[in-house]
Amino acid sequence: MRLIHLLATIGLIVGAMGSHADAQEPTEFSVMTWNLEWFFDDQPADNPSELGREKTAPSREQWDWRRDRVAAAIAKVQPTVVALQEIESQNVMYFLTRAIDRNHALKYDDYVIKGEDFYTEQDVAFLATTTTGVQSISRGIVTPSMKSRGYASVSKHLFAVVEIPVNGSVELLVLANCHLRAMAEKGELRARQARTLSLWLERLVAGVKASQPNPDQPVHVIVTGDFNTEELAGQISPDSDLAVLISRGTDDPSDDLVDLHDQIPAADRTTHLLPGRQFDRILVSPDLVIDTPGVADLSLRNVTVRNDLNFGGKQDTQDEHWNSYWDIPDDQRDISDHNPVLARFQIQ
Repeated sequence: MRLIHLLATIGLIVGAMGSHADAQEPTEFSVMTWNLEWFFDDQPADNPSELGREKTAPSREQWDWRRDRVAAAIAKVQPTVVALQEIESQNVMYFLTRAIDRNHALKYDDYVIKGEDFYTEQDVAFLATTTTGVQSISRGIVTPSMKSRGYASVSKHLFAVVEIPVNGSVELLVLANCHLRAMAEKGELRARQARTLSLWLERLVAGVKASQPNPDQPVHVIVTGDFNTEELAGQISPDSDLAVLISRGTDDPSDDLVDLHDQIPAADRTTHLLPGRQFDRILVSPDLVIDTPGVADLSLRNVTVRNDLNFGGKQDTQDEHWNSYWDIPDDQRDISDHNPVLARFQIQ
């Protein structure tokens, strides 16, 4: 699949091409999103920013503990694709995938394109099982012309195009992993970031369709990550950051996305150490939620917030987690101040 000539028109950089599609068709496709909260190793020498150096793990032993805890959490649920936020670099992703393989005999590929958050040095990444048909990864660039038209930079994001074998044919999926601007008062900025992502997504989906022998073939869409939104499931305000993402920046309701948080019981929707916050979400195109009778396709099985993968014992208090994290005993310490969200889609 060659999209470079199409993607260049919107400033997308193609970071990797290739296929790992397996001959045996899967029975499930799953996506997990997780903000790992400063998932930095213990080596400050490769961190040019003062904040990046400050957030490194205090020792090799503590870095090994955190890396192996994350590896064990991923291995427990074995998602097809993992969208991660607040990772340091491709180096830490490489060592994470090696730990998953070494400790749990599970093989994942890591996908990272360096972003533009030079202050925190945080990035986003995808992990995908080695048999997943990842065809390309890419990220966008906000040009000066785009900024003059009200689009905002999205320093931490990544796109992937995936082929999923279904009933002897292939279904196409465009995945977006993003980490939007934090803080409640930055909602207007996040809405402009969402507008940028929607533009890139529209162009990418169009490019994927145009590259296929059958341009009418549907392309599934999943947008996930840490949106830092203050919007709660079922209570989304018009023109808010999340509303822009869900509408994909258009007035046409046919391309709207579905917030899978609506499928989670209200008492189980919190994804952050701050009570009630639902920062981490998975948005999908409607065709991934509706099971078409008599047709073999992808359809939602369930979606859950997996606190159990994150907590060491009881959830850390805010004071101990943010002010004395490394003083918490290893067997009681939470991995992150965010909880992962996992969506499973059955192929039937």
